[in-house]
Amino acid sequence: MAAWGQPSVWGSQMCVRWQQKKGKGFPIEASRSTSIITSSSTTSVASSTMLSSGVSSKGFLMGPFQEGKLSQPSWTGDEPLSRLVSALISIKPLFALMSLGARQVLIGSAEKNGVPWRKLSEECLASDVYAEKDLLEDKSVIYPDYYVKNFHCYPDGNLSWKAASEVEAATSSMIIRAIPKAKNLEEAIKVLRGNWLRAIEDYHLVHSGNPEIRDILDVGCSVGISTRCLADTFPSAQVTGLDLSPYFVAVAQHKDKKEAAAGKRREKPIHWVHALGENTGLRAQSFDIVSLAYVIHECPQDATKGLLKEAFRLLRPGGTVALTDNSPKSKIIQNLPPPLFTLMKASEPWMDEYYSMDLEGLMYEVGFTNVKSQLTDPRHRTATGSLSNLQFRGEPSLLIIMYRGTSLLIVDMKWSNASEGLAPQ
Repeated sequence: MAAWGQPSVWGSQMCVRWQQKKGKGFPIEASRSTSIITSSSTTSVASSTMLSSGVSSKGFLMGPFQEGKLSQPSWTGDEPLSRLVSALISIKPLFALMSLGARQVLIGSAEKNGVPWRKLSEECLASDVYAEKDLLEDKSVIYPDYYVKNFHCYPDGNLSWKAASEVEAATSSMIIRAIPKAKNLEEAIKVLRGNWLRAIEDYHLVHSGNPEIRDILDVGCSVGISTRCLADTFPSAQVTGLDLSPYFVAVAQHKDKKEAAAGKRREKPIHWVHALGENTGLRAQSFDIVSLAYVIHECPQDATKGLLKEAFRLLRPGGTVALTDNSPKSKIIQNLPPPLFTLMKASEPWMDEYYSMDLEGLMYEVGFTNVKSQLTDPRHRTATGSLSNLQFRGEPSLLIIMYRGTSLLIVDMKWSNASEGLAPQ
């Protein structure tokens, strides 16, 4: 997923590097179905992490960012303007012209800013990348209807070599638009990636109860741009990149092999998996962080719920889910000029559903706690949630009263897999 929604940098991948720090004394976290009676409690939060650029965690790079006056853009949902644009898009000859226009705008913008779109695509298509698809593709995968649509002006959506070969250049063009105050693409990458990574790490330090990060899953990893950033930021973790497009993960693995042959082999190589994000087939409770970067704007709401449920299943107690994507409240997105938002809707079939979704409410509904959503750049929000150390997985059946330190925890849900290893069933 996330072919054009995943900001990148062409030529050489640059990610902002974070220092991992450990915190102690984190309190018990409980889901909404618990009651906590505390006589006294203390919380020790790890000191501010520091970007390699010297910007502390007290403020995002180039932030704070402005929200608009609306809950979502007026050109989405059931608003009159949205219905008009959708009606125009439904006219096939007009849609074809819009798609052509969208591609021309993106390619022109990219090459104007020094991103060699056509050259990068041609180099990818002329390589030996095709063998990687044969190695990675799970031919038993059944593609859901929502996925086999025209995405990003590609008739075959994300299921084509053309789409896979253009991801890096296309997303570089998008990031230039996302960070208008940046002097160049490199600075824009620092802002977008650095703020996103810091939001994840800061959140995990506060809410995990165990800041050690051993395993990370990047769902909808596309060609591995966000996956490599996670691996660079958390070098001690085993990182897995998973995507529903075998073409995308083939490009990702091919790049890894190319870098390894050039002497840039990772101590812990990234694992690449071709699978459905809602049904990964991976072992339950095997990850500390599950990330979805620029994925859910390409999904209907029921698919997003399925992705969240699978993330919930895959996380260990104390784990963190992190979703970064377009923000419905972004002032820039709300004020996009008609030509741009029309082209955007023409290339994103699930845009109306995405902007109308209560993401934070859906995260709580699935079972995540401590849900937090914040603008991490002018266009994008990062929403984070946690799986409590005492996590409840089951139907109401049992009353448990526990005393831990100075906290009395009253639970009316069957629970399992507490971090201490106790697991009443």
